[in-house]
This record gives sequence, structure tokens and C-alpha cells, in this order.
Amino acid sequence: MSNIPENLRYTKDHEWVAVDGDTATIGITDYAQSSLGDVVYIDMPRAGDKFGAHEAFGSVESVKAVSEIFTPIAGEVLEVNESLNDTPEKVNSDPYGEAWFVKVKMANPGEADALLSGEEYEEYLSNNG
Repeated sequence: MSNIPENLRYTKDHEWVAVDGDTATIGITDYAQSSLGDVVYIDMPRAGDKFGAHEAFGSVESVKAVSEIFTPIAGEVLEVNESLNDTPEKVNSDPYGEAWFVKVKMANPGEADALLSGEEYEEYLSNNG
């Protein structure tokens, strides 16, 4: 089974969210990077961009496909992980660490509570993987 840290929240679109106060750090899961294969390019928003929950905020391009990335929660982008411009392969090697995509100031911090726990995400993968 994929690597699924328990301290994060998850979506059925295979994004993860780490909540710290009213800031959410968003990335894609180990399952997602594994399904995509070798990541070669990431298109991300700019700081200050605002998104509603479940809106596409960028895309990940791999040797296999291009996949949109959705923000699980509404808010404003505070910071973008610029290091992924030069080393997109970090998404494959460290999806929960150095390969976070954006930090978002949540419009409604309660939204994160509705996301899947690690256990629920693992169950979703085993039923739908």
C-alpha cells in the first residue's frame, strides 16, 4: 500500500493537505506520483491567486500524462514551492516533504475537517485502486 502519513488530510483526487492554523500546505500523494510516473514539469499558480474549493490550480506533467491539481479548500495562495520549477522530480522522491506545491490561507479552515483521514484515504484506495 502507498505511504499515507496519518497527520495529513486527503482527497479522492489524491491531494494531501497539512493544516497549521489557517494555513494549508497542499501537495499530491505518494499514490498520485506513483501513478503519474516520472514528473517532468509542474505548472503552478502565483502568490496572491485565489481559488474556490475543488478548483484546478495547476498541473503536473509526467512522462505518461498531464494531470490537473485541485485545491481541496478555498483560499489565497501565500507561497508557491519555486524549487519544483528546477527539480520537479522531487514530487516522485519526496511527495510529502520537499515536494509540497502551495501554501494557502484558508478562507474557511473548517473545510479541511471534511477531508479524508489517512485511514479513510487508505480505505478509498483499497476499494478504488
